Amino acid sequence: MTQLADGEWHRLHPATPLLRGGIAFIAILGIVIANLRERLVEIFLPQLACPEGFCDSDPLTIVLDHYLLPALLIAAGLLIVIIALFWWSWRMHTFRVTDEVVEVRSGIVFRSHRKARLDRVQGINIVRPLFARIFGAARLEVSTAGSDANVQLAYLGSGNADGLRGEILRRASGARAGAAGAAGAANGPAVPAAEGVERAEGVAVGASPEVQRGLGDIARQRLAEFAAPELDPALAPVTSVVTMHPGRLVGSTLLSSTMFFFLVALAGLITVLALSDAGIFLVFAVIPTLFGFGSFLVRRITRSLRYSIAATPDGVRVGFGLLSTSNETLPPGRIHAIEITQELLWRPADWWSVRITVASHSNRNGAAGQQNTTILPVGSRADVLKVLELVMPALASGDTRELVEAGLERPRPDDRFTTSPRRGAVLRWFSWRRNGFVLHPEALILRRGAIWRSLSVVPTARSQSVAVHQGPVERALGLANVRVHTVQGPVTTAIGALDARDAQTLFGEVAAADVAAIRADQSHRWGGS
Repeated sequence: MTQLADGEWHRLHPATPLLRGGIAFIAILGIVIANLRERLVEIFLPQLACPEGFCDSDPLTIVLDHYLLPALLIAAGLLIVIIALFWWSWRMHTFRVTDEVVEVRSGIVFRSHRKARLDRVQGINIVRPLFARIFGAARLEVSTAGSDANVQLAYLGSGNADGLRGEILRRASGARAGAAGAAGAANGPAVPAAEGVERAEGVAVGASPEVQRGLGDIARQRLAEFAAPELDPALAPVTSVVTMHPGRLVGSTLLSSTMFFFLVALAGLITVLALSDAGIFLVFAVIPTLFGFGSFLVRRITRSLRYSIAATPDGVRVGFGLLSTSNETLPPGRIHAIEITQELLWRPADWWSVRITVASHSNRNGAAGQQNTTILPVGSRADVLKVLELVMPALASGDTRELVEAGLERPRPDDRFTTSPRRGAVLRWFSWRRNGFVLHPEALILRRGAIWRSLSVVPTARSQSVAVHQGPVERALGLANVRVHTVQGPVTTAIGALDARDAQTLFGEVAAADVAAIRADQSHRWGGS
Protein backbone atom coordinates (compact mmCIF):
# COMPACT_ATOMS: atom_id res chain seq x y z
CA MET A 1 0.00 0.00 0.00
CA THR A 2 1.05 3.64 -0.48
CA GLN A 3 -0.29 6.98 0.69
CA LEU A 4 0.09 8.38 -2.84
CA ALA A 5 -3.13 6.64 -3.92
CA ASP A 6 -5.34 8.49 -1.42
CA GLY A 7 -7.17 10.48 -4.10
CA GLU A 8 -5.38 13.75 -3.17
CA TRP A 9 -3.14 15.78 -5.45
CA HIS A 10 0.60 15.25 -4.94
CA ARG A 11 3.78 16.69 -6.40
CA LEU A 12 6.68 14.78 -7.88
CA HIS A 13 10.15 14.19 -6.45
CA PRO A 14 11.81 17.50 -5.44
CA ALA A 15 14.80 16.69 -7.66
CA THR A 16 12.55 16.45 -10.75
CA PRO A 17 13.58 19.87 -12.19
CA LEU A 18 17.24 18.86 -11.97
CA LEU A 19 16.60 15.41 -13.44
CA ARG A 20 14.56 16.78 -16.34
CA GLY A 21 16.66 19.87 -17.09
CA GLY A 22 19.99 19.01 -15.52
CA ILE A 23 21.30 17.42 -18.72
CA ALA A 24 20.91 20.77 -20.49
CA PHE A 25 22.95 22.48 -17.77
CA ILE A 26 25.66 19.85 -18.08
CA ALA A 27 25.75 20.35 -21.86
CA ILE A 28 26.01 24.13 -21.48
CA LEU A 29 28.77 23.73 -18.89
CA GLY A 30 30.62 21.43 -21.28
CA ILE A 31 30.40 24.02 -24.06
CA VAL A 32 31.70 26.75 -21.74
CA ILE A 33 34.59 24.58 -20.55
CA ALA A 34 35.45 23.66 -24.15
CA ASN A 35 35.62 27.34 -25.05
CA LEU A 36 37.74 28.08 -21.99
CA ARG A 37 40.34 25.45 -22.85
CA GLU A 38 42.96 28.04 -23.84
CA ARG A 39 42.50 29.84 -20.53
CA LEU A 40 42.70 26.56 -18.59
CA VAL A 41 45.85 25.57 -20.45
CA GLU A 42 47.35 28.97 -19.71
CA ILE A 43 46.62 28.57 -15.98
CA PHE A 44 47.82 24.99 -15.51
CA LEU A 45 50.38 24.63 -18.35
CA PRO A 46 51.89 28.07 -19.05
CA GLN A 47 54.48 26.60 -21.42
CA LEU A 48 51.67 25.49 -23.77
CA ALA A 49 49.75 28.77 -23.63
CA CYS A 50 48.40 30.38 -26.77
CA PRO A 51 51.04 32.61 -28.45
CA GLU A 52 50.64 36.31 -27.76
CA GLY A 53 48.24 37.97 -30.18
CA PHE A 54 47.12 34.71 -31.68
CA CYS A 55 43.96 34.30 -29.52
CA ASP A 56 43.06 37.99 -29.24
CA SER A 57 40.27 37.63 -31.84
CA ASP A 58 38.57 34.80 -29.94
CA PRO A 59 35.03 36.01 -28.98
CA LEU A 60 35.30 34.48 -25.51
CA THR A 61 38.61 36.23 -24.92
CA ILE A 62 37.05 39.56 -25.92
CA VAL A 63 34.14 39.01 -23.51
CA LEU A 64 36.44 38.02 -20.63
CA ASP A 65 38.81 40.96 -21.18
CA HIS A 66 36.29 43.75 -21.78
CA TYR A 67 32.78 42.67 -20.71
CA LEU A 68 33.36 40.27 -17.81
CA LEU A 69 31.06 41.96 -15.26
CA PRO A 70 28.08 42.43 -17.63
CA ALA A 71 28.51 38.85 -18.85
CA LEU A 72 28.49 37.51 -15.29
CA LEU A 73 25.40 39.56 -14.43
CA ILE A 74 23.57 38.34 -17.55
CA ALA A 75 24.55 34.71 -16.83
CA ALA A 76 23.41 35.02 -13.21
CA GLY A 77 20.12 36.57 -14.30
CA LEU A 78 19.47 33.83 -16.83
CA LEU A 79 20.34 31.19 -14.24
CA ILE A 80 17.89 32.67 -11.75
CA VAL A 81 15.13 32.86 -14.36
CA ILE A 82 15.71 29.26 -15.46
CA ILE A 83 15.73 27.98 -11.87
CA ALA A 84 12.54 29.93 -11.14
CA LEU A 85 10.83 28.49 -14.22
CA PHE A 86 11.90 24.96 -13.26
CA TRP A 87 10.61 25.45 -9.72
CA TRP A 88 7.32 26.90 -10.95
CA SER A 89 6.91 24.07 -13.46
CA TRP A 90 7.49 21.56 -10.66
CA ARG A 91 4.89 23.31 -8.48
CA MET A 92 2.33 23.18 -11.29
CA HIS A 93 3.00 19.49 -12.10
CA THR A 94 0.71 17.41 -9.86
CA PHE A 95 -0.91 14.00 -9.97
CA ARG A 96 -3.47 11.92 -8.13
CA VAL A 97 -4.65 8.32 -8.14
CA THR A 98 -8.27 7.49 -7.43
CA ASP A 99 -10.20 4.23 -7.53
CA GLU A 100 -10.91 4.79 -11.24
CA VAL A 101 -8.22 6.95 -12.88
CA VAL A 102 -4.67 8.26 -12.77
CA GLU A 103 -4.63 12.01 -13.44
CA VAL A 104 -1.70 14.31 -14.23
CA ARG A 105 -1.85 18.11 -14.50
CA SER A 106 1.12 20.06 -15.84
CA GLY A 107 2.16 23.17 -17.71
CA ILE A 108 2.64 26.86 -16.98
CA VAL A 109 1.47 28.71 -20.09
CA PHE A 110 -0.12 25.77 -21.89
CA ARG A 111 -1.90 23.60 -19.34
CA SER A 112 -2.32 19.85 -19.83
CA HIS A 113 -4.63 17.45 -17.98
CA ARG A 114 -4.30 13.73 -18.78
CA LYS A 115 -6.34 10.83 -17.42
CA ALA A 116 -5.78 7.08 -17.63
CA ARG A 117 -8.62 4.77 -16.64
CA LEU A 118 -7.46 1.95 -14.40
CA ASP A 119 -9.61 -0.64 -16.17
CA ARG A 120 -7.76 0.21 -19.41
CA VAL A 121 -4.26 -0.19 -17.99
CA GLN A 122 -2.12 -2.36 -20.29
CA GLY A 123 1.05 -2.30 -18.21
CA ILE A 124 3.15 -0.19 -15.86
CA ASN A 125 6.79 0.53 -16.59
CA ILE A 126 9.36 1.83 -14.11
CA VAL A 127 12.56 3.28 -15.57
CA ARG A 128 15.54 4.24 -13.44
CA PRO A 129 18.07 6.20 -15.54
CA LEU A 130 21.60 6.33 -14.18
CA PHE A 131 21.40 10.01 -13.24
CA ALA A 132 18.03 9.51 -11.50
CA ARG A 133 19.30 6.49 -9.56
CA ILE A 134 21.89 8.70 -7.90
CA PHE A 135 19.00 10.67 -6.34
CA GLY A 136 16.96 7.54 -5.57
CA ALA A 137 14.32 8.51 -8.16
CA ALA A 138 12.45 6.62 -10.87
CA ARG A 139 10.09 7.37 -13.77
CA LEU A 140 6.73 5.58 -13.70
CA GLU A 141 4.75 5.19 -16.94
CA VAL A 142 1.17 3.93 -16.99
CA SER A 143 0.52 2.33 -20.39
CA THR A 144 -3.07 2.44 -21.62
CA ALA A 145 -4.77 1.39 -24.83
CA GLY A 146 -4.35 3.83 -27.71
CA SER A 147 -1.66 5.82 -29.46
CA ASP A 148 0.16 8.38 -27.29
CA ALA A 149 -2.23 7.58 -24.42
CA ASN A 150 0.37 6.74 -21.79
CA VAL A 151 0.67 8.77 -18.58
CA GLN A 152 4.12 9.48 -17.12
CA LEU A 153 5.08 10.41 -13.58
CA ALA A 154 8.66 11.66 -13.88
CA TYR A 155 10.03 11.47 -11.25
CA LEU A 156 9.00 9.72 -8.02
CA GLY A 157 11.02 8.35 -5.16
CA SER A 158 12.16 4.85 -6.06
CA GLY A 159 10.22 3.24 -3.21
CA ASN A 160 7.14 5.33 -3.98
CA ALA A 161 7.22 4.23 -7.62
CA ASP A 162 7.21 0.54 -6.63
CA GLY A 163 4.44 1.04 -4.09
CA LEU A 164 2.29 3.09 -6.47
CA ARG A 165 2.66 0.52 -9.23
CA GLY A 166 1.42 -2.22 -6.93
CA GLU A 167 -1.56 -0.15 -5.81
CA ILE A 168 -2.57 0.83 -9.36
CA LEU A 169 -2.40 -2.79 -10.50
CA ARG A 170 -4.38 -3.91 -7.47
CA ARG A 171 -7.17 -1.46 -8.26
CA ALA A 172 -7.05 -2.29 -11.97
CA SER A 173 -7.45 -5.99 -11.11
CA GLY A 174 -10.78 -5.38 -9.42
CA ALA A 175 -9.55 -6.61 -6.04
CA ARG A 176 -11.23 -5.03 -3.05
CA ALA A 177 -9.13 -2.94 -0.69
CA GLY A 178 -9.87 -5.16 2.29
CA ALA A 179 -8.92 -8.32 0.43
CA ALA A 180 -5.69 -6.74 -0.79
CA GLY A 181 -4.62 -5.44 2.60
CA ALA A 182 -3.11 -8.75 3.63
CA ALA A 183 -1.33 -9.07 0.29
CA GLY A 184 0.09 -5.58 0.64
CA ALA A 185 1.35 -6.37 4.11
CA ALA A 186 2.93 -9.57 2.84
CA ASN A 187 4.77 -7.69 0.11
CA GLY A 188 6.29 -5.26 2.60
CA PRO A 189 5.50 -2.22 4.71
CA ALA A 190 3.62 0.71 3.30
CA VAL A 191 5.78 3.28 1.53
CA PRO A 192 5.36 6.69 3.15
CA ALA A 193 4.36 9.51 0.84
CA ALA A 194 7.11 11.68 2.28
CA GLU A 195 9.87 9.90 0.39
CA GLY A 196 10.49 12.26 -2.49
CA VAL A 197 6.87 13.48 -2.84
CA GLU A 198 4.99 16.50 -1.50
CA ARG A 199 1.29 17.23 -1.29
CA ALA A 200 0.01 19.69 -3.88
CA GLU A 201 -0.83 22.25 -1.20
CA GLY A 202 2.93 22.72 -0.84
CA VAL A 203 3.23 21.25 2.67
CA ALA A 204 5.41 18.18 2.95
CA VAL A 205 3.72 15.16 4.45
CA GLY A 206 6.71 14.75 6.77
CA ALA A 207 10.41 15.16 6.91
CA SER A 208 12.14 13.00 4.35
CA PRO A 209 14.05 10.10 5.89
CA GLU A 210 17.04 11.02 3.71
CA VAL A 211 17.19 14.45 5.38
CA GLN A 212 17.46 12.82 8.78
CA ARG A 213 20.25 10.46 7.72
CA GLY A 214 23.85 11.39 7.11
CA LEU A 215 25.46 11.52 3.71
CA GLY A 216 27.31 8.28 4.50
CA ASP A 217 24.04 6.41 5.03
CA ILE A 218 22.62 7.82 1.80
CA ALA A 219 25.74 6.80 -0.12
CA ARG A 220 25.62 3.28 1.32
CA GLN A 221 21.96 2.98 0.39
CA ARG A 222 22.62 4.11 -3.19
CA LEU A 223 25.52 1.66 -3.53
CA ALA A 224 23.28 -1.12 -2.21
CA GLU A 225 20.63 -0.20 -4.80
CA PHE A 226 23.21 -0.31 -7.61
CA ALA A 227 24.51 -3.69 -6.44
CA ALA A 228 21.08 -5.22 -5.80
CA PRO A 229 19.72 -7.73 -8.34
CA GLU A 230 17.38 -6.30 -10.97
CA LEU A 231 14.57 -8.59 -9.75
CA ASP A 232 13.91 -8.74 -6.02
CA PRO A 233 13.88 -12.47 -5.13
CA ALA A 234 10.85 -11.85 -2.87
CA LEU A 235 8.69 -10.75 -5.81
CA ALA A 236 8.56 -14.06 -7.68
CA PRO A 237 9.36 -17.74 -7.09
CA VAL A 238 12.74 -18.76 -8.43
CA THR A 239 11.11 -21.44 -10.59
CA SER A 240 9.13 -18.78 -12.49
CA VAL A 241 12.12 -16.63 -13.47
CA VAL A 242 13.73 -16.75 -16.93
CA THR A 243 17.09 -15.03 -17.40
CA MET A 244 19.32 -14.44 -20.43
CA HIS A 245 22.92 -15.61 -20.45
CA PRO A 246 25.37 -12.86 -21.58
CA GLY A 247 27.33 -15.32 -23.73
CA ARG A 248 24.17 -16.28 -25.59
CA LEU A 249 23.38 -12.60 -26.12
CA VAL A 250 26.81 -11.93 -27.63
CA GLY A 251 26.66 -15.08 -29.77
CA SER A 252 23.18 -14.29 -31.08
CA THR A 253 24.30 -10.77 -32.00
CA LEU A 254 27.29 -12.07 -33.95
CA LEU A 255 25.08 -14.61 -35.75
CA SER A 256 22.23 -12.20 -36.52
CA SER A 257 21.25 -11.12 -40.01
CA THR A 258 22.18 -7.52 -39.11
CA MET A 259 25.76 -8.58 -38.44
CA PHE A 260 25.81 -10.68 -41.62
CA PHE A 261 24.77 -7.76 -43.84
CA PHE A 262 27.20 -5.47 -42.04
CA LEU A 263 30.10 -7.84 -42.72
CA VAL A 264 29.06 -8.14 -46.36
CA ALA A 265 28.98 -4.35 -46.70
CA LEU A 266 32.34 -4.07 -44.91
CA ALA A 267 33.88 -6.65 -47.25
CA GLY A 268 32.58 -4.67 -50.23
CA LEU A 269 34.08 -1.46 -48.91
CA ILE A 270 37.44 -3.13 -48.28
CA THR A 271 37.42 -4.43 -51.84
CA VAL A 272 36.69 -0.95 -53.16
CA LEU A 273 39.48 0.45 -51.00
CA ALA A 274 41.93 -2.03 -52.46
CA LEU A 275 40.93 -1.32 -56.06
CA SER A 276 40.16 2.40 -55.95
CA ASP A 277 42.55 5.34 -56.04
CA ALA A 278 40.23 7.30 -53.73
CA GLY A 279 40.69 4.79 -50.92
CA ILE A 280 41.79 7.34 -48.32
CA PHE A 281 38.49 9.22 -48.64
CA LEU A 282 36.49 6.02 -48.21
CA VAL A 283 38.41 5.24 -45.02
CA PHE A 284 37.05 8.41 -43.42
CA ALA A 285 33.56 7.29 -44.49
CA VAL A 286 33.99 3.79 -43.05
CA ILE A 287 35.44 4.74 -39.66
CA PRO A 288 32.26 6.51 -38.35
CA THR A 289 30.22 3.52 -39.48
CA LEU A 290 32.46 1.14 -37.55
CA PHE A 291 32.26 3.28 -34.42
CA GLY A 292 28.47 3.53 -34.76
CA PHE A 293 28.03 -0.20 -35.15
CA GLY A 294 30.43 -0.87 -32.28
CA SER A 295 28.48 1.44 -29.97
CA PHE A 296 25.28 -0.35 -31.03
CA LEU A 297 26.77 -3.68 -29.98
CA VAL A 298 27.91 -2.28 -26.63
CA ARG A 299 24.50 -0.74 -25.91
CA ARG A 300 22.76 -3.97 -26.92
CA ILE A 301 24.80 -5.96 -24.42
CA THR A 302 24.76 -3.49 -21.52
CA ARG A 303 21.01 -2.88 -21.83
CA SER A 304 20.30 -6.61 -21.68
CA LEU A 305 22.52 -7.48 -18.74
CA ARG A 306 20.56 -8.64 -15.69
CA TYR A 307 17.59 -9.41 -17.95
CA SER A 308 14.76 -11.34 -16.31
CA ILE A 309 11.13 -12.17 -16.94
CA ALA A 310 9.05 -13.60 -14.12
CA ALA A 311 5.50 -14.23 -12.96
CA THR A 312 4.29 -12.01 -10.12
CA PRO A 313 0.84 -11.74 -8.47
CA ASP A 314 0.16 -8.61 -10.58
CA GLY A 315 1.25 -10.04 -13.93
CA VAL A 316 4.34 -10.76 -15.97
CA ARG A 317 7.34 -8.62 -15.05
CA VAL A 318 10.08 -7.94 -17.61
CA GLY A 319 13.23 -6.22 -16.35
CA PHE A 320 16.67 -5.45 -17.75
CA GLY A 321 19.57 -3.02 -17.52
CA LEU A 322 22.96 -2.61 -15.83
CA LEU A 323 23.44 1.11 -15.17
CA SER A 324 20.04 2.38 -16.27
CA THR A 325 17.34 -0.15 -15.41
CA SER A 326 13.81 -0.69 -16.69
CA ASN A 327 11.07 -3.08 -15.66
CA GLU A 328 7.50 -3.42 -16.84
CA THR A 329 4.58 -5.36 -15.39
CA LEU A 330 2.01 -6.66 -17.88
CA PRO A 331 -1.31 -7.58 -16.21
CA PRO A 332 -3.08 -10.80 -17.26
CA GLY A 333 -5.10 -10.63 -20.45
CA ARG A 334 -3.25 -7.64 -21.92
CA ILE A 335 -1.24 -9.63 -24.48
CA HIS A 336 -3.07 -9.87 -27.82
CA ALA A 337 -0.60 -11.97 -29.81
CA ILE A 338 2.73 -13.74 -29.42
CA GLU A 339 5.32 -14.50 -32.10
CA ILE A 340 8.34 -16.81 -31.87
CA THR A 341 10.99 -16.26 -34.53
CA GLN A 342 14.35 -17.83 -35.36
CA GLU A 343 17.24 -16.39 -37.34
CA LEU A 344 18.74 -18.73 -39.95
CA LEU A 345 22.16 -18.83 -38.23
CA TRP A 346 20.54 -19.49 -34.84
CA ARG A 347 19.17 -22.85 -35.93
CA PRO A 348 22.21 -25.01 -34.97
CA ALA A 349 22.07 -23.58 -31.43
CA ASP A 350 18.24 -23.77 -31.33
CA TRP A 351 17.89 -20.14 -30.25
CA TRP A 352 14.62 -18.22 -30.57
CA SER A 353 13.22 -14.75 -29.97
CA VAL A 354 9.79 -13.86 -28.55
CA ARG A 355 7.82 -10.68 -29.12
CA ILE A 356 4.27 -9.68 -28.30
CA THR A 357 1.50 -7.33 -29.35
CA VAL A 358 -0.13 -5.17 -26.69
CA ALA A 359 -2.74 -2.43 -26.97
CA SER A 360 -0.45 0.37 -25.76
CA HIS A 361 2.05 2.18 -27.98
CA SER A 362 5.37 3.51 -26.72
CA ASN A 363 8.62 4.75 -28.23
CA ARG A 364 10.58 3.24 -25.37
CA ASN A 365 13.20 0.66 -26.26
CA GLY A 366 13.34 -2.72 -24.61
CA ALA A 367 16.16 -5.13 -23.90
CA ALA A 368 18.97 -5.42 -26.45
CA GLY A 369 17.94 -2.05 -27.89
CA GLN A 370 14.98 -3.67 -29.62
CA GLN A 371 11.35 -2.60 -29.42
CA ASN A 372 9.79 -2.87 -25.99
CA THR A 373 7.49 -5.56 -27.43
CA THR A 374 10.44 -7.99 -27.69
CA ILE A 375 10.20 -9.66 -24.29
CA LEU A 376 12.85 -12.33 -24.96
CA PRO A 377 15.65 -11.13 -27.30
CA VAL A 378 17.19 -14.61 -27.43
CA GLY A 379 16.65 -17.84 -25.54
CA SER A 380 16.74 -21.60 -25.77
CA ARG A 381 13.65 -23.62 -26.62
CA ALA A 382 13.12 -24.34 -22.91
CA ASP A 383 13.29 -20.58 -22.19
CA VAL A 384 10.77 -19.87 -24.94
CA LEU A 385 8.28 -22.43 -23.63
CA LYS A 386 8.70 -21.05 -20.11
CA VAL A 387 8.07 -17.49 -21.32
CA LEU A 388 4.96 -18.63 -23.20
CA GLU A 389 3.72 -20.29 -20.04
CA LEU A 390 4.24 -17.02 -18.14
CA VAL A 391 2.58 -14.67 -20.63
CA MET A 392 -0.26 -17.07 -21.46
CA PRO A 393 -0.88 -19.62 -18.68
CA ALA A 394 -3.38 -21.49 -20.87
CA LEU A 395 -0.42 -22.68 -22.96
CA ALA A 396 0.86 -24.60 -19.94
CA SER A 397 -1.70 -27.37 -20.52
CA GLY A 398 -0.28 -30.49 -22.10
CA ASP A 399 -2.38 -30.36 -25.27
CA THR A 400 -1.62 -26.72 -26.15
CA ARG A 401 2.03 -27.05 -25.21
CA GLU A 402 2.41 -30.01 -27.56
CA LEU A 403 0.94 -27.96 -30.41
CA VAL A 404 3.39 -25.13 -29.77
CA GLU A 405 6.35 -27.51 -29.62
CA ALA A 406 5.19 -29.16 -32.85
CA GLY A 407 5.00 -25.72 -34.46
CA LEU A 408 8.67 -25.14 -33.69
CA GLU A 409 9.73 -28.43 -35.27
CA ARG A 410 9.81 -29.55 -38.87
CA PRO A 411 6.38 -30.47 -40.25
CA ARG A 412 5.20 -34.01 -39.57
CA PRO A 413 2.08 -35.83 -40.79
CA ASP A 414 0.80 -36.26 -37.22
CA ASP A 415 1.42 -32.71 -35.92
CA ARG A 416 -2.27 -31.73 -36.42
CA PHE A 417 -1.38 -28.67 -38.52
CA THR A 418 -3.37 -27.98 -41.69
CA THR A 419 -0.77 -26.95 -44.27
CA SER A 420 -0.75 -25.47 -47.75
CA PRO A 421 -1.47 -27.83 -50.68
CA ARG A 422 1.28 -28.66 -53.16
CA ARG A 423 0.07 -25.96 -55.56
CA GLY A 424 0.81 -23.47 -52.79
CA ALA A 425 4.49 -23.83 -53.76
CA VAL A 426 3.78 -21.30 -56.52
CA LEU A 427 3.49 -18.63 -53.82
CA ARG A 428 5.51 -20.23 -51.02
CA TRP A 429 8.48 -21.75 -52.81
CA PHE A 430 10.33 -23.15 -49.82
CA SER A 431 7.82 -23.05 -46.98
CA TRP A 432 4.60 -24.53 -48.40
CA ARG A 433 5.15 -27.80 -46.47
CA ARG A 434 5.55 -25.90 -43.19
CA ASN A 435 3.03 -23.13 -43.85
CA GLY A 436 -0.08 -24.00 -41.84
CA PHE A 437 -2.34 -23.53 -38.82
CA VAL A 438 -4.07 -25.33 -35.98
CA LEU A 439 -7.03 -24.02 -33.97
CA HIS A 440 -7.29 -24.72 -30.24
CA PRO A 441 -10.13 -23.43 -28.01
CA GLU A 442 -7.59 -21.18 -26.26
CA ALA A 443 -5.61 -19.91 -29.24
CA LEU A 444 -5.03 -19.98 -32.98
CA ILE A 445 -1.49 -21.12 -33.84
CA LEU A 446 0.02 -20.05 -37.18
CA ARG A 447 3.24 -21.59 -38.49
CA ARG A 448 5.23 -19.91 -41.30
CA GLY A 449 8.64 -19.85 -42.94
CA ALA A 450 11.27 -22.43 -43.80
CA ILE A 451 14.40 -20.25 -43.87
CA TRP A 452 13.34 -17.70 -41.23
CA ARG A 453 10.95 -19.67 -39.07
CA SER A 454 8.13 -18.08 -37.10
CA LEU A 455 5.19 -19.23 -35.01
CA SER A 456 2.34 -16.88 -34.05
CA VAL A 457 -0.10 -17.56 -31.22
CA VAL A 458 -3.31 -15.50 -31.11
CA PRO A 459 -5.51 -15.98 -28.00
CA THR A 460 -9.09 -16.49 -29.13
CA ALA A 461 -10.31 -14.18 -26.36
CA ARG A 462 -8.19 -11.32 -27.78
CA SER A 463 -9.23 -11.72 -31.43
CA GLN A 464 -11.41 -8.90 -32.73
CA SER A 465 -12.43 -10.26 -36.13
CA VAL A 466 -11.32 -12.62 -38.88
CA ALA A 467 -11.19 -12.11 -42.65
CA VAL A 468 -10.54 -14.23 -45.75
CA HIS A 469 -8.86 -12.65 -48.79
CA GLN A 470 -8.44 -14.07 -52.28
CA GLY A 471 -6.68 -12.23 -55.09
CA PRO A 472 -6.74 -13.15 -58.78
CA VAL A 473 -3.65 -15.38 -58.50
CA GLU A 474 -5.00 -17.15 -55.41
CA ARG A 475 -8.40 -17.57 -57.09
CA ALA A 476 -6.80 -19.21 -60.12
CA LEU A 477 -4.87 -21.59 -57.85
CA GLY A 478 -7.78 -22.29 -55.49
CA LEU A 479 -5.92 -20.64 -52.59
CA ALA A 480 -6.83 -17.99 -50.03
CA ASN A 481 -5.36 -15.89 -47.21
CA VAL A 482 -6.73 -15.66 -43.66
CA ARG A 483 -6.06 -12.75 -41.32
CA VAL A 484 -7.06 -12.54 -37.66
CA HIS A 485 -7.50 -8.92 -36.59
CA THR A 486 -6.04 -7.79 -33.24
CA VAL A 487 -4.71 -4.46 -32.04
CA GLN A 488 -1.89 -3.00 -34.11
CA GLY A 489 1.49 -4.49 -33.28
CA PRO A 490 4.62 -6.24 -34.57
CA VAL A 491 3.19 -9.77 -34.55
CA THR A 492 2.01 -11.14 -37.90
CA THR A 493 -1.45 -12.67 -37.47
CA ALA A 494 -2.06 -13.79 -41.05
CA ILE A 495 -1.47 -16.99 -42.99
CA GLY A 496 -1.49 -17.26 -46.79
CA ALA A 497 -1.45 -19.85 -49.57
CA LEU A 498 -4.07 -22.03 -47.86
CA ASP A 499 -6.51 -24.21 -49.72
CA ALA A 500 -9.66 -22.13 -50.25
CA ARG A 501 -11.87 -24.71 -48.50
CA ASP A 502 -9.50 -24.88 -45.51
CA ALA A 503 -9.50 -21.09 -45.32
CA GLN A 504 -13.30 -20.98 -45.36
CA THR A 505 -13.52 -23.63 -42.65
CA LEU A 506 -10.96 -21.77 -40.52
CA PHE A 507 -12.96 -18.56 -40.95
CA GLY A 508 -16.10 -20.09 -39.45
CA GLU A 509 -14.32 -21.98 -36.65
CA VAL A 510 -12.28 -18.96 -35.55
CA ALA A 511 -15.38 -16.76 -35.44
CA ALA A 512 -17.24 -19.29 -33.27
CA ALA A 513 -14.22 -19.90 -30.99
CA ASP A 514 -13.71 -16.15 -30.52
CA VAL A 515 -17.30 -15.61 -29.37
CA ALA A 516 -17.13 -18.48 -26.89
CA ALA A 517 -13.74 -17.39 -25.51
CA ILE A 518 -14.74 -13.74 -25.11
CA ARG A 519 -17.88 -14.73 -23.18
CA ALA A 520 -15.86 -16.85 -20.77
CA ASP A 521 -12.91 -14.46 -20.42
CA GLN A 522 -12.43 -12.85 -16.99
CA SER A 523 -8.77 -11.86 -17.28
CA HIS A 524 -9.58 -8.14 -17.37
CA ARG A 525 -10.61 -8.36 -13.70
CA TRP A 526 -8.05 -10.90 -12.57
CA GLY A 527 -8.21 -9.93 -8.91
CA GLY A 528 -11.94 -10.47 -8.48
CA SER A 529 -14.86 -8.09 -8.56
